Amino acid sequence: MKDTKYLKMAMEYRNAIDALMGNKEFADTVLVGGQVINVITREIYKADIAIKHKYILLVGDCKDLIGPDTTVIDVTGKYLSPGFIDSHMHFESSMLTITEFSRLSIPSGTTTLIADPHEIGNALGPIGMKAMADEIDNIPSNVYLVVPALTPDCPDLETAGYDTNSKDMEDLLNYKNIIGIGELQGFSNAKHVYKNTPEIITDLLASTTYAKSKNMVVDGNAPELFGKELAAHIIAAAGKCSCHETTTKEEAIEKLRQGVYLFMREGSTQKNMAECIKAITEEKMDSRRCILATDDMVAADLETLGHMNEIVKRTIKQGIKPEEAIQMVTINPATYFGLDHVGVLSPGKQADIAIIDDIYEMTIEAVFLKGKLVASQKELLIDLPKYTYPKEVKQSVKIEPITEKDLEIQGEGTTAKVRCIEVIPDQNLTGKTEETLRVNRGIVEADPTKDTIYIACIERYNRTGNIGKAFVKGFGLKEGAFAESVAHDTHNILVTGTNIKDMTIAVNAVIEMGGGIAISNRGRILSEMRLPVGGLITDELDGHQVSEKIAELERIITRELGCKIHAPLMHLSFLALSTSPAWKITDKGLIDVNNFKILSPVIK
Repeated sequence: MKDTKYLKMAMEYRNAIDALMGNKEFADTVLVGGQVINVITREIYKADIAIKHKYILLVGDCKDLIGPDTTVIDVTGKYLSPGFIDSHMHFESSMLTITEFSRLSIPSGTTTLIADPHEIGNALGPIGMKAMADEIDNIPSNVYLVVPALTPDCPDLETAGYDTNSKDMEDLLNYKNIIGIGELQGFSNAKHVYKNTPEIITDLLASTTYAKSKNMVVDGNAPELFGKELAAHIIAAAGKCSCHETTTKEEAIEKLRQGVYLFMREGSTQKNMAECIKAITEEKMDSRRCILATDDMVAADLETLGHMNEIVKRTIKQGIKPEEAIQMVTINPATYFGLDHVGVLSPGKQADIAIIDDIYEMTIEAVFLKGKLVASQKELLIDLPKYTYPKEVKQSVKIEPITEKDLEIQGEGTTAKVRCIEVIPDQNLTGKTEETLRVNRGIVEADPTKDTIYIACIERYNRTGNIGKAFVKGFGLKEGAFAESVAHDTHNILVTGTNIKDMTIAVNAVIEMGGGIAISNRGRILSEMRLPVGGLITDELDGHQVSEKIAELERIITRELGCKIHAPLMHLSFLALSTSPAWKITDKGLIDVNNFKILSPVIK
């Protein structure tokens, strides 16, 4: 046995057996008198938990395992749960490094994160994904990546910084801390992908079957798919997949019946759990394949609300018993991902434990990670060294400044009928509508009084020079503009505004920063924030500083520009998601997602 990791495990297990069999070994720590949440049997009962090294030694009567050097902690009246798992999330959406995200999430009971580096993958390709995998070695919690098999998701409809496909999979899937393939957005719109770009399916299958040959997971992405199209999507994932894009009870029922692991999303702006959970509360379906996930969480929510504990709390309020809701963030995801060392409180499992004060409010009193007390009373007790990313992931904005003329939308006559994207609050789905606008000297003018403003997507990798232009409703913006290099999923520069001058100023500020967020009004920049890592993440600020800065930016957008929608930066970022119905904007133009077409913003 040459692998020192497994040799150490064998020695630690032997110590554990010696302690259990009474051979002068004792537990390192014993939690006494708590109410254990057994996610295997869905029970709650009084028991102790003994810990040796980083493993659970015994759940039950542990008095014989207490020795002279054992730390005994009285948890009478408290609940003991396995540490929580977020099964699908993107660090990039928080704009935080993995380290800073963990600093905020660990005290709320989250001990395992499964992240899809789809965003940095679109911007930088394998270099960016591997850089994120490297950072995982910097932190104590369990973090794993599932990487995209395809970037961009719709090659005919958008431009990414790097074109990922099956040629990259062997290298990526054999890299450290990577356990599978992430969401298959490239086959989300199954009917139109099959009809228009069938070569994508062949390439995806080369990737997914390779992953399955290595016993790795493949996550699905199947919004509004039923019947044959859903079946085709499942088969593209090599026969087993998840979906976090389910938004209705009917979809949830269909997917559970077809064997899909239902990832019920409840993030900062996309909240689908309450609808999905009706398959359990109303239709009494089995919940073993139901999993809670956030997809996208902002730093402020992590700080003020919590992480998976908050999502469990909301699920309980929908009528799910606490022990069943906790299954959805512990044993259910651990089973799906094949993580047999976490998710359960039983002998030999890793001692990741959340100590809960109020089981209905999900207040976390303390957190154990790998057998060590790492958080208490919402405070992190361990040091997480600040992590700085290498220079090669900080050069993703490669274009020159734009001009006002670049953003103009041409029209004829005195008025023009235009197509508008409609923002739907708390969803990445959008609506579609039409509006009549004034044409002034051949240029179609936005009209804030009709809640109809400009939106544009500027390709930032210097691969095409494309700029997509259209109109959007739903922000309620009265003046000014804001731009960001966060635009799911290809992450070109996205800007919306009431006038072209301010939009141009905001875009050029983002270009000058090498990625970030900028707000402009009346010809000047009001505030900005650098996102140097792939144009998506800051390694210059800690989690609290990011939370404060985003709050400042959103206050300006809301109070000074008049925006009426909460979390406007995240809502804007999803208006470029070309796999999610109905209309979106990419660098190639206004996208009719359902029909796989590029539309003119002006109706001829």
